[in-house]
Amino acid sequence: MNLTPKEIVKFLDDYVIGQKDAKKIIAIALRNRYRRMKLEKSMQDDIMPKNILMIGSTGVGKTEIARRLSKMMGLPFIKVEASKYTEVGFVGRDVESMIRDLAMSAVNLVKSEFREKNSDKINEYIKDKIIKKLLPPLPTAASEEKKADYEKSYEKMAIKLANGDLDDLSIEIEITQSGFDAGANMPPDMAQMQESFIKIIGLTNKTIKKEMKVKDAKEALKNEASEKILDMESIKTEALRRAENEGIIFIDEIDKVAVSYGNSGRQDPSKEGVQRDLLPIVEGSSVTTKFGTIKTDHILFIAAGAFHISKPSDLIPELQGRFPLRVELNSLDEDALYQILTQPKNSLLKQYEALLKTENVELKFTDEAIRAIAKIAQSANEKMEDIGARRLHTVVERVIEDISFEANENSGKTIEITKELVEERLGNIVQDQDLARYIL
Repeated sequence: MNLTPKEIVKFLDDYVIGQKDAKKIIAIALRNRYRRMKLEKSMQDDIMPKNILMIGSTGVGKTEIARRLSKMMGLPFIKVEASKYTEVGFVGRDVESMIRDLAMSAVNLVKSEFREKNSDKINEYIKDKIIKKLLPPLPTAASEEKKADYEKSYEKMAIKLANGDLDDLSIEIEITQSGFDAGANMPPDMAQMQESFIKIIGLTNKTIKKEMKVKDAKEALKNEASEKILDMESIKTEALRRAENEGIIFIDEIDKVAVSYGNSGRQDPSKEGVQRDLLPIVEGSSVTTKFGTIKTDHILFIAAGAFHISKPSDLIPELQGRFPLRVELNSLDEDALYQILTQPKNSLLKQYEALLKTENVELKFTDEAIRAIAKIAQSANEKMEDIGARRLHTVVERVIEDISFEANENSGKTIEITKELVEERLGNIVQDQDLARYIL
């Protein structure tokens, strides 16, 4: 991934409206990872990632930025919620499990790349196994003439298989079925114990015979072919290298583990304990996973939180220091909400238009109607809790509720959503604040 900061921002602009500062800081942080890998080894080790803390109300695009980054980058990436973790000693997930998640993500990423590179070999293995079921191999003592005939039949069968002519034939194939897989998030010592126990009771991989159609057999044999052809040790080594040097962990809801002095919040398994457990992970330590040990020194951490109840300063000072780059995301005004409805590649309105098109209903929104939807959403956010762009889902759904319900009766029609229709559907609700609280 060697996109320039401007290219990263341009990609994010297609999906996330505004928030230039956040996009810029993240783009620079990602580019710095690429720059670091170009340096000599001794310099690489000294350059630590500058972790980022994103602060902003719910629904302004923090998580959306992370979601889009994961699709764009092709780097080991996971998104976790800080509120899911508990302090070591309490029942629940410990923070080290996020590194095990990252290792699993890296292995899956590298495995899919290796599969793509070796797709010809994998397809050849599947083809050979299926054809040999349809044309049993000749005995070794067969004459040269018979062997030549077999080769011709094999080639003809291979062409038919490639064209899909054999897809509906039923064959009996042997599939290797794994007896039990140790969970990726299980601490390694427990996973090892589990594997030993599995061997003792004989739940190892079994070969089972199944009768299925050729087209299903092609899919069923993919895993077996991958295991036989791919070098799993090389995959694990490369995955661990990528996780250590290119891995990105997005920690959402970081404000939920901050403890404000006004409210100690001791009803949860110690929030401060979770912060203290996060410290060594973010600063740099070694974590054992089922694929090997990962050093977390060069993993980039992006944390995000609304900080409605608590403040960034309520995080323990040591953790604050591990997130040197801070960026505040702006609340969404009426104009931003209008842009969210119209500009992104798969905007909310485009999604509804596509959904109703499946029922042969053409849905059209006039510009005035879109402006009215944005205005009502902004008004609801001001009068009640500010939930950002998520308010648009509620408002738009309310506007087209009846149209969607009766879609099959309007097949072949074009329905235009006008400003009048929006006001008719939502006017009374917006004016009655108590009603709005329940509905919008």
